[in-house]
Amino acid sequence: MIAVDMDLVRELHGFVGDRVHVEQNRRRTVGDPLLVGEGERQYARAMIAEVMRQHAEDRLDRGSAPLPETDEDEITEAIFARMFGAGRLQRLLDDDSIENIDVNGCDEVWISRAGSDFAERDEPVATSDEELIELIQTLGSYSGLSSRPFDAANPQLDLQLPGGSRLSALMSVSARPSISIRRHRLQKVTLADLVGLGTLTEEAADFLRAVTLARHNVVIAGGTNGGKTTLLRAIASEIDPRERIITIEKAFELGLRDDSTRHPNAVALESRPPNSEGAGEITMAQLVKRTLRQNPDRVIVGEVLGDEIVPMLNAMSQGNDGGLSTIHADSARETFARISSYAQQADRLPRHVVHEMISGAIDFVVLISRDRKGGSRRIRTILEINGYDEQIGVSASEVFTTDHSGDAVRNVDVPVQRASGLTECGWDDPGRTWA
Repeated sequence: MIAVDMDLVRELHGFVGDRVHVEQNRRRTVGDPLLVGEGERQYARAMIAEVMRQHAEDRLDRGSAPLPETDEDEITEAIFARMFGAGRLQRLLDDDSIENIDVNGCDEVWISRAGSDFAERDEPVATSDEELIELIQTLGSYSGLSSRPFDAANPQLDLQLPGGSRLSALMSVSARPSISIRRHRLQKVTLADLVGLGTLTEEAADFLRAVTLARHNVVIAGGTNGGKTTLLRAIASEIDPRERIITIEKAFELGLRDDSTRHPNAVALESRPPNSEGAGEITMAQLVKRTLRQNPDRVIVGEVLGDEIVPMLNAMSQGNDGGLSTIHADSARETFARISSYAQQADRLPRHVVHEMISGAIDFVVLISRDRKGGSRRIRTILEINGYDEQIGVSASEVFTTDHSGDAVRNVDVPVQRASGLTECGWDDPGRTWA
């Protein structure tokens, strides 16, 4: 497969979209039926062909040679994929009440809605498993920065769909192809928004705002579907727009670069899997190291999954203060064991060395989890890292603890070591008698 010029695809896609929009408006005006389903797809195909012909003529007028036929075919398919690549999944992706979509074969579809405790069965998204695999392959070809294969030799796929949803797919390791789609309903979110949703108290929001402005390093911990990414976006919304941010992800999900008002100087990096010959892979660990030469004010690692943990800790402790990351953990203190496990697997570092690195790199750990009933997410705990102790390992104090209602509230019996710097950033400590 050729390297598709995605800038050109986006430009031509805009022209095609405009023509389809004009036709739909014409039909509304004269009372004709709107283009839907296959009819809309056929019309779009015709408009793509028309736009491609116009593009070829424009190149000739400028004295440039026409694109090779294979290039034109790839661009044509890329434009169509941007418009209709999600197929029958698009109906579910357009439903704002749906949080998760799980597909266990073409005709077994389960959806989870916001505020509901259980998933419900929905209609098939393809006529056969083969068609479902083809759909995923199309999405993998044109999502992200590089083509991501999905076949028997590459049975795993992670990518971001247009609109920001995260897709994870498997084949050949199960009886039928399996897809899980996590929809992020809150793409541009602030701490104030999360206060309104009951995710955290005003008091906790003020604290995290000051932590961000004071450029402390924060790791957000929680279980699957616990709200870690949404909380990271909200915390990042407090970063000064003049700062240069570099984000690193396995597959694009954070979308900070899409919010150009809050983050005008943001660079989003995405790891790259190896090609069919096993070459060309770029890991998250390599990208974390590379950021040190890209003049970042802050480095954000979307999710720590393995061997990128040691480079991330080094980045946080070598001048790039104000880093953010997320990690899977069931409690705030379990974060230390999880980081230690990743580091030992990747670099075979002794536990005490890793714990010293943690204490020198991370300032706060925030735990967020999902209620068992109702599905709402709430911050439960905020730990402050106090240092390293040879007997206990990482020393940390629970400066925000869970109250009877399940919210994280200030534990006034525990001092915040970094209180003076946070106070300078606008935090009014209810436990200030400790200062």
